[in-house]
This record gives sequence, C-alpha cells and structure tokens, in this order.
Amino acid sequence: MKREILITATPQETRVAILEDDVLAELMVDRPDAERLVGDVYIGQVQAVLPGIQAAFVDIGTDKAAFLHVSDVAPEDDDDDDDDEKEKDRDRDRPERYPPIQDMIAKGQKLLVQASKEPIGTKGPRVTTHISLPGRFLVFMPGSSHIGVSRKIDDREERARLRAMAKEVVPDGVGVIIRTVGEELTREVFQREFNTLHETWKKIQKRAKSARPPALIHREAKLTSGLIRDVFTAKVDALTIEGSEVYNEVKTYLDGLDPELMKRVHLYVDPVPLFDKYGIEDAIREAFQRRVDLPSGGYIIIEPTEALVSIDVNTGRYTGKKDPEKTILKTNVDAAKEIARQLRLRDIGGIVVCDFIDMETRANQERVLQELRQHLSRDRARTRAFQVSELGLIEMTRQRVRPSLFQSLTEPCPHCGGSGRVFRPETVVRRVERAIRRIAVQQREKEVTIRVHPQVALYILEEEPDFMRRLEKNLSLDVDLRDDPVMKQDEFRLLAGPADADVTGKYALG
Repeated sequence: MKREILITATPQETRVAILEDDVLAELMVDRPDAERLVGDVYIGQVQAVLPGIQAAFVDIGTDKAAFLHVSDVAPEDDDDDDDDEKEKDRDRDRPERYPPIQDMIAKGQKLLVQASKEPIGTKGPRVTTHISLPGRFLVFMPGSSHIGVSRKIDDREERARLRAMAKEVVPDGVGVIIRTVGEELTREVFQREFNTLHETWKKIQKRAKSARPPALIHREAKLTSGLIRDVFTAKVDALTIEGSEVYNEVKTYLDGLDPELMKRVHLYVDPVPLFDKYGIEDAIREAFQRRVDLPSGGYIIIEPTEALVSIDVNTGRYTGKKDPEKTILKTNVDAAKEIARQLRLRDIGGIVVCDFIDMETRANQERVLQELRQHLSRDRARTRAFQVSELGLIEMTRQRVRPSLFQSLTEPCPHCGGSGRVFRPETVVRRVERAIRRIAVQQREKEVTIRVHPQVALYILEEEPDFMRRLEKNLSLDVDLRDDPVMKQDEFRLLAGPADADVTGKYALG
C-alpha cells in the first residue's frame, strides 16, 4: 500500500493528512487556541471522591475538573494484551473488579496524573495515575512490571527475542511495551531510548515534588513531532511539508532519530496550496456530509447522536443484474471498507452501530464482518467489531481520545440548535395562531403586532391570505403582520399595545 503524509502549517493552524493509495484516510488539525491535553502530565489535587460511581474528580487547572475512574487508580494487571498504546479504554470496566476508590485516594490529596482523554462536549478531561511515556520504539511505564510487545509484530521468534532483550535491560519496578516500529530493534538502540525516557521520568518526579497543584509537569510532543515519532516509518513512502519552519523542525528531529528517513521528506514550494494540489480540501468538505457515496452506486448515511453514531447502508442506484443477494453483498462489502475509512477520517469514537442491508446467508454476513475488521486493523485507535446481531446490525466500539472532527471544527446551528430541523412555515403559523388566541382569552390587549421571518410572512400572504382578517374577526383584536429578516425561520415575536411590549414569552407556549 502506498502511504503519504502531507503537512501544511501556518502560525494559526497546522493540518496533517495521511493518504493511503492516494485517498485521504486521516486528518488532524492543531490550533494554538485548542491545545491538546492527551499525554500531558499534571500534579493535581483531588476535589471529590464519589464511592457511588467509584470515581473521583481532580483539579488539574483545566476549566472542568478531570475525571478519574477507579480502574485508572488501581494497580494494573500484567496481561499479554499488548499494543502500541499504553492507555486502555476502560469506560466499561466494572468497578467491583477493583478495591474501593475511597480506600486508595482521599479528598485534598496531591496526585500525579496523565491526561488520557480530551474534554468532549460537557465532560472534562479524563486522567489516569498510570503514567506512560511514549518513545519512538517503546513506551516507558514507571511503576509497572509489564514487558510487552505490540501485537502487530506477528513473528513469534521476533516477539520472543524482543521480550527477552527487554527483560535484560529493564530494571524492576519499570515496565515497557515495544512498539510496532521496534521490530528488529537492536539492544543498543533499545538501551539508548530507554535511558532517555528514564531520564525524562526522573525530571517529572523532581518537578512534581516541588510543584503546587494544580500544575502542568510535562507536556506531550506537539502534533507534528508526535506524528513523526509515532507514524513516520520506513513504511511511509513520502512526507511532504508546506512551511519551511516545520520542515526544519522535522529535519532536526530526524537527524537525531533516523537520518535515513530524511530522503523521504520533501519541502513543498509550489505556489498552489499543498492540500489543493492533492485534492484534500474537497475530501475534507465531504467528511462533514451525512451521505457518503460508494463506488458501486450505493451510499451510507452517518448520523452522530449523543449516545452513539448510527451508520445506515443503502443500495441507492446500484441494482445489480440478476441475483439480489450478490447485489446486497457487493454493496455491504463496499460499505464495510468505507465505514472503516470514515471512522478514521472523522475520528469518530465511542459506540457505533452499522445497519447493513439484510443478508440471507450466514456466510455473507461473516464475509462483511471480516471485511470491516480487516480495514479497521489499519486504525491506530483501538477498535472492536462484534458479530452480526439478530437484527442484522454490527455493533462496534472505537477508542475515543478527543472530540471528533465534526465536534472540534463545527458548532451547533443557531437556528435549529443542532437538530438539523426547523419548523415548517405552516407549523409556525399555527403556533402564532394559538398564541394570539391566548391573548384574546386574557382580554388584556387590543393591538398585537406579529413579527416573523420573511419566509413565514410569504407563506401567509400566498397560502392563507385571509389569516389576518380571520383572527381580527374571530378574536376582536387589531392584528398587524411584519416580516423581519433577522429572525430565525421558526421564530416569531408578539408585540402588544402602543408601546410594542414583547409578550411572546407569556403566550407562546407551543
């Protein structure tokens, strides 16, 4: 597979695009006014311990207190479920597996924690006491005794060699996980990076002892340097950078890390913007659309909700030739591949429910599931797809570390409040009519002015021209209608009396 990384940077924004076979697979955006917290280490103070939910809230200096679950305080199990990432998604862990949180920490206690999840929506960041320091080839885990190897390294002999080498180098009381890029790692390189990370940990401990909470103790690498450390390997064909300052930073970083990789790094100097040149801007715009078309002619609909993200698969204009089951299978297989890409591109996390088109045979259901899992395996975030349910749904989870692209780059519509819907003009007119009737019942007002959006006013004039005359006759009121382009389409105002007092809130109940 051809893999490329594109970086375009200005003082106001850095954007990174990862392309797979010339198709946009991931997009990351970093802005100075929206700093990333994940990986940062803080000295915090426990604000509250809540035994009822086996969690605590810790003041780390952010707008909202950080959430600390009992699973992020209790000692970790030394299992063999290894991965590149030390942090594990424990949202569904049962608290009864751990000692009571109130026996481990207390209100007012000073605590060294690391951000494991960004603030999302109304929730503050999530933190853990299980500190991990990622390097190029390994993850350093103080306070652990776990020696792990990324499960993406398949060769058993290589896994055994790496594990044995790590056990010879790593002292007691420290754990490590050797990352995927660490395949064929030599002892010399391992020892050098281990020593560097160990020194970083000693500096963190020293700062933590003298710091008063809340305080930032250690900041994780910026987007660009973190990406170079974690993603830019010999398996990436090219890294193209628009911006000489970032190019020089990357060059300096690689000179001390892996000088051979500089052959793949290119400074982009064409006057045409880099993302325009590669068609990235169009792909980004498509990432905010509900509908995504499939090569076969079918399409998927992606709907984020508060609880989960639903994805619906449709055949669209693709009707196949003779066999309906083959038509459905073809659409579902295409959809499985596209769903995996869209989850990465939009950085969707949490629970995802995929409603594929119903298939008659179990073999076809299994094929679609395996197709989905195969493409999900490229995802750097932890994913898990479950068997097809009796309703033909595939439920899955994807590790949620930060707000999705949709959440971080957009805001709710001021007209619809984020629902995507507004009342139709005829609905608004009926609401106005009910409010006017309430005014008439009170018999306190004799003159009422109705202010509505021009679209609603036009509807009244064209579809209900007798609306005003009917109200005046039946309710014995003087009613005036005015359009107001500043108003929302489904909003209206009622102004009563010579002083035009706004009485909307009193009478507009529904």
